[in-house]
Amino acid sequence: MPQSVDRALDLLDAVAGAAEPVTAKALARQLDCGLSTVYELLGALTERGHLARTAAGYTLGYRVPALHQAFQRQLRIDERVHEALLRLRRSSGADVFFSTYRDGGIAVLDGAAGPGSAFSVGRDTAAHATAHGRALLASLPAATRRHYLAASGMPARTARTITAPERLERELRRVRRDGLAVEREEAASEMACVAVPVPVRPGGPGTPPTLTAVSAAVPLEDFARLRTPLTEALRREVAALA
Repeated sequence: MPQSVDRALDLLDAVAGAAEPVTAKALARQLDCGLSTVYELLGALTERGHLARTAAGYTLGYRVPALHQAFQRQLRIDERVHEALLRLRRSSGADVFFSTYRDGGIAVLDGAAGPGSAFSVGRDTAAHATAHGRALLASLPAATRRHYLAASGMPARTARTITAPERLERELRRVRRDGLAVEREEAASEMACVAVPVPVRPGGPGTPPTLTAVSAAVPLEDFARLRTPLTEALRREVAALA
């Protein structure tokens, strides 16, 4: 990949990962890149709408939502999925997401979440630690699952993350038995999550089934109270999507 393209993508990732607008000087320091190069790339990205310049610094631009919509359209995500996430969000207050295993990777494709959510749309690099990741891993053939975990690794996200393959396999057997994946503070501190796998046809009848899962995350302090109604709500929505 040409270095300029690589740097531009690094800039996008850095701005996307920032909690607030970020200045060119801060980006140059973060990426260990010359300020003049950063300004040149920021100008090109801003002109194309991928970034926006504000008085406080740079933010993601108006083109990003359009790209996400195109991403969902190309993956043929049924509108029913997004409507189901919105219903779950309104009824429970939880951060809810729709995830899939596709082409050897696990990713969150859509979500309905509040600001500052511990999870977000995008590739999941710690599926062994997330509820939706476990729901999907449990549905994979054993050889495919082993290949995925060997490639991705099992790094600790918190002190509670399962990092031993044998222990994870025991947990995945429980997921297959119960049809439900649960994690408490393994992917993010002070958060707990439940997920239900569902083989839906994202593009509607006639399209191939895809391994998918719907998940909901809430603060750990609320989990004991919300786990049962949240699980029931997830299962209702999943049954309607199947």
